[in-house]
Parts: sequence; structure tokens; C-alpha cells
Amino acid sequence: MTTNNSPVTKKYFENFDKQVREFYAVAEEAKKTGLDPSPTIEIPLARSMAEKVVGLISSLYPQLTGANIEKRIIELEEEWGKMNVAVSFKIAEEIAKQKFCKFGSLLEAIDAGIRIGFAYITLGVVSSPIEGYTKLGLGKTRDGKEYFKAYFSGPIRSAGTTASCVVLMLIDYLRELFGFAKYDPTEEEIKRYYIENYDYHSRITNLQY
Repeated sequence: MTTNNSPVTKKYFENFDKQVREFYAVAEEAKKTGLDPSPTIEIPLARSMAEKVVGLISSLYPQLTGANIEKRIIELEEEWGKMNVAVSFKIAEEIAKQKFCKFGSLLEAIDAGIRIGFAYITLGVVSSPIEGYTKLGLGKTRDGKEYFKAYFSGPIRSAGTTASCVVLMLIDYLRELFGFAKYDPTEEEIKRYYIENYDYHSRITNLQY
């Protein structure tokens, strides 16, 4: 019987890595012929969760590539533990503060931070941080202050309820950190949400979160 640290297992993964890179080299040569719509291989190799997360979101923000974010995620994991929500919040904060690379605007930097943090807590599953959480916008409160408008769509369901709620907490954390206002709902909106979340649940069908 072998273990993860045995010479046999180590040799297996070394061969696996070598063969994958050989296949990628062939694919890169094929891309150079110009017959494919994309001149480069769209799927980067990832050997850790950190690499997977950064590789995924770099499809939207290429400047994340080569910015040493993977190394920082691993450092945070050593401090807080793997898959700890604190890792997600801290790396999102540092990206939003543009510690690793620059973005076109503060809102874009915060959006990138949200996506990286969300990708981390959803194990790098493609749809949730790319197509489930779709964009971050700004709205104006009744007294003229800016608040966050986070947009979501159907693929957010793949994240699961816990991660879907955590990303809202992450967005609100960054909102407060950067000094944006809270949303100020009207009395009519509050009553409508109450009916949707209480009356519908108790009178029509339950578990409709």
C-alpha cells in the first residue's frame, strides 16, 4: 500500500505533470497555426486551490496573472487554515486595495476582490463567481450617497446557500471598509420583503428562501 508521500505516488504525479505539459505544448503549437478562434490555450494549469482561483478570475482580469496572489493565499491558509472564510475576506480586501496589481477604477478592483474571495469559498467552481455573481454597480441613496448594487443570476445556485450568503457578507464588508453607504429601503419595500419572506413561506409553500 502506498501513501501520498511515498516515492511511487510522487513519481506518478511527476509523470502526470510531465505528460500534461507535453500535451499543452502540442496544443500551443496548434494554436499558432491560426485555425482556432483563440490564439492561446484558454484553460490554465492549476496545481492548488490558490492557482485555480486566480486562474479562473484572471479570465476576467488578466492583470491578476503573475501578481503573486497565489503565494499570498497560501500564506493566509497557513495563518487561518485552509478554506477558512477569513482567507476569502482578507485576500478580497487586499486585491480591492490594489496591493497586487492596478485596475481601471476602485469599483473594478473591489469587483475583482469579490470574485476572488467568492471563487475561494466555492472551491473554484466556474459558474458561481463568473456567471452567478455578474457585476457590481453603484446606486444613490435618498440623501445622495453611493451604495453597492450587487447583481446575481441563475448560476449562483451552484454555490449553495451558505456560500451565497457569505458572498453577501463579503460584499457588505468591502462596502463598509471603503466607506460606501448602506442601502436605504423605503417603507413600502420593507413591507413587500416581509410579505415575500414570511406570508409566502407560511401560507403558500415553505423553504422558498
